[in-house]
Amino acid sequence: MMSYRSLSVIFGALILSACAATPRPVKVASSVQVSPPLVAPAGLDRVIGRNASSLISLFGNADQDVREDNSRKLQFSSGICILDAYLYTPAKGKEPLVSYVDARQPDGGSIDKASCVAALTRRKEAR
Repeated sequence: MMSYRSLSVIFGALILSACAATPRPVKVASSVQVSPPLVAPAGLDRVIGRNASSLISLFGNADQDVREDNSRKLQFSSGICILDAYLYTPAKGKEPLVSYVDARQPDGGSIDKASCVAALTRRKEAR
């Protein structure tokens, strides 16, 4: 049989082990907001992330230039397709950049955006 002393030592050890510190996950707060970089799908790297003057250099003058508060839409067209490039201001005081493009055939049918960019690039060369 165990003595009271042995039992009290075992009981004390159990109590102390229950009080052991358990590691807890630490939350790290970040005060810096990082915008994700604009990622251009294959074939659209000549357009996505570019400013208006880059598009005009690439395609020639826009057929339409629509401006609203902090956005702008430049439309370029040819007999093959119509490309709408949407430019948004990434930060206050910065120049608007293309963040999205949409393309269609003149009759409204679908067309690959990268193919439209290539066709419009040739449009400028033909002028």
